[in-house]
This record gives sequence, structure tokens and C-alpha cells, in this order.
Amino acid sequence: MPKISVLTPLYNTEPDQLKEMIESVLAQSFSDFEFLLLNDSPDNTELESLVKGFSDPRIRFFSNEENLGISESRNKLLGLASGDYIAILDHDDICYPTRLEKEAAYLDSHPDVGVCSSWADEIPSGRMLRVPESNEDIKRGLLSDCAVIHSAAMIRKDVLLKNHIRWEAVYSPAEDYMLWVKLMEVTMFYNLQEPLLKYRNTPDNTTHKKSDLMEDRANVVRSYAIRTYPYFLLQHDRKRWVYLFGKIPFLKVKNYGSKSEYLLFGILKIWTIL
Repeated sequence: MPKISVLTPLYNTEPDQLKEMIESVLAQSFSDFEFLLLNDSPDNTELESLVKGFSDPRIRFFSNEENLGISESRNKLLGLASGDYIAILDHDDICYPTRLEKEAAYLDSHPDVGVCSSWADEIPSGRMLRVPESNEDIKRGLLSDCAVIHSAAMIRKDVLLKNHIRWEAVYSPAEDYMLWVKLMEVTMFYNLQEPLLKYRNTPDNTTHKKSDLMEDRANVVRSYAIRTYPYFLLQHDRKRWVYLFGKIPFLKVKNYGSKSEYLLFGILKIWTIL
């Protein structure tokens, strides 16, 4: 049984990008993995031919009889996975060679952590995408934004299975954000403070094509997170703002030694905690 299952749904992936993504997985310094790819564009037979052109026995290819969508395809792959750790990878992103090794090593040495991710280099812009490091900062960050890079993440499979947590299509294309919010209550997070992924952000990908829907669904997830975990607003160590809809600064948190003040829009004091 492999230690890691790399899960990648495919949907009309550009052949050159698919080839580059697959090659980045097969070139990993850590070799004890299986690589599961699921074609969710069943009429696109070119993808199957390209994947099967790689002779590596760690590759397992599947195809949906009909389009299921990204969330259900991820859930189907999870059900097919035999590894203890689930490495998420989107179909057009690229792993750096030590990604699996470093994330698995961290999970091995920190059994209380269920999700390990990293920074990412955005392509083609070259911008580095940084996310907070500690469990506390990540969970606070999830109240206003997606503080874990999904395509760079590795998850303990039993954390998902035992808690019946899956990707939910109703929140797509922000289903990854809701996944992290649901996991907040049951496990700990850690982000390695280095880029282990090249994240492709172009006009052709989902982030751009569905930007309005993405923001709408993300707002729903933020509202759920704040309602469900209000106590994370109280766990602060510095002056900070909490953002409404990820954009509007509506709550200012000020820390004075052991006293904390909460000011609506930074002006109106609504409560003090001693």
C-alpha cells in the first residue's frame, strides 16, 4: 500500500500543461505514492491517450461516464485512494521535486496535524503566494479568506473519513475553502513557509472564468465560518481587522496587555474582554 495518494481530476486540460503536471509528480524525491487521475470530460479521449503514454506503474487512470463536476470527482478519487495521506493537485499546476517528501515528513513528525500545505509561486506572474504558518493564525485567517493553498495541500485520509468531511458541490467553486472551514473543528493545520508548488493563474482557469461566482460562494463560506467559530475572533495577539465579505473592514480588535477591545468599524466600542 502506498503512503501517499496524489489525486488529480482532469477536465479538458491543455495537453502541454497536463504533461508538465504529470512529469512534476513522477519526478518527486519521495517515491512511495500512487497517482490517481480522473477524467471528468469523458468525450475528450486525448487526455486518456496522453496519460496512458506514461508507463509508470504508479499512475492509475479513471474516467467518468458523465461529467460529475470538480467536487464529486474529488470525492470519487478519495474513495479510490489507498494511501494514508492525500496530496491534492489541480490539473494545471506543477509540484516542486521535494513537495511530497517535505509535507509527508511534517505529518509524520506531527501526528496532531491533519493538513499540511505550503506557499506557492504563481505562474506566469512569478508572484509568491504566502499563507500564515501556525494553526492559530491559519484558523483566524480562514474567517476572512482561504488561508490554505488547496493544490499544495496534503491531508490525512482518516481525518476526512472519520469525520465524514468531503468536498461539497453546493459551495463550488469555493468548495476547497469550505473543506478547510469544516476541518477547523477536528484537526490542526500547518503551512510550510516555502513554495512547493507552481500555481497556474491565467484567464483560462476557474479563478478567472467564475470570479463572480467564486466571490459569492466565498462570502457564504466566510459567513458560515464566523457564525460557527466566533471564538477564533477572540484568540488574537495583536491589533487586527476582521473583514466583512473579505473586503470591508468592520471589526477592529485591539489588545492592551490582558484587556481586549472590539470596535465596530474601528470607532464604536461594542465589547471589552478583561
